[in-house]
Amino acid sequence: METAKEIKDFLTTRRAKITPDQVGLPVVGRRRVPGLRREEVALLAGVSAEYYVQIERGQVAGVSEEVLHAIAGALRLDEVETAHLFDLARAAGKAGRRQTRTPRRQVTQALQALIDAMVTAPAIVQNNYLDIVAANHLGRALYEAVYAHQPEPPNLARFIFLNDRAEETFPAWEKAADDAVALLRTAAAKPPYTKAITNLVGELATRSTEFRTRWAAHDVRAHRSGTKEFRHPAVGDLTLRFEALDVTGAPGLAVIGYTAEPDSPSQQALTLLASLAATERVESTAAMPRTAE
Repeated sequence: METAKEIKDFLTTRRAKITPDQVGLPVVGRRRVPGLRREEVALLAGVSAEYYVQIERGQVAGVSEEVLHAIAGALRLDEVETAHLFDLARAAGKAGRRQTRTPRRQVTQALQALIDAMVTAPAIVQNNYLDIVAANHLGRALYEAVYAHQPEPPNLARFIFLNDRAEETFPAWEKAADDAVALLRTAAAKPPYTKAITNLVGELATRSTEFRTRWAAHDVRAHRSGTKEFRHPAVGDLTLRFEALDVTGAPGLAVIGYTAEPDSPSQQALTLLASLAATERVESTAAMPRTAE
């Protein structure tokens, strides 16, 4: 991914979303482009039009943080979008954005033990390009379809865009697809710049029109908290709240835990899923051959 083009496309798509009325500018003459013109962004940011054009072309070497913050303010970027702009600017300052090997982000025994102890809550460990690198037993049961149709570690983006069961598994498929692309777009601008995410984006863009359309929108998002809808073949529909917690000892990994609203149909479905998963686990353990004494 060419950084200068990423900066150009990101800033272009952001200013296309803002009208002069929204920022208190008069509408003068016939407008050939949606949203703000470059010179209007420059005016709002307090820089010359020529300087802003240079920045939008990806020529950000030597651009101060104050100017980047001013542009973010002019374009009404939120916290995640502003951080993304700064990530792109830092990436542009690194020669060639050299691709590196994927860093080893192992799930330690302590981390696995932690999520295994969450016996009433599904939990997974996910990296920043949406591989599920670990799960507790209930988390694996919740994501049964994702595990069933991919080699391990399964990748959520591949499942969402390339698997026929994705829309059945995630009833709010459009939102799941939007979130997946926005998370990948955010991760792609952060170091280290690995071939893994580049290859994944290339594969999805080649094989999925839905992915290509969303990728071109340059939307970014942080995975922190919210709700997610599932449809499980054994227990039906679940609407679960999630919290994503970064693993400080392994940058790029996050523990995502799910809970249901107390006394809700989703809580009942989750309790049933836990019971089924526990039974399956006991049966699987009983079926294992015993070592001769």
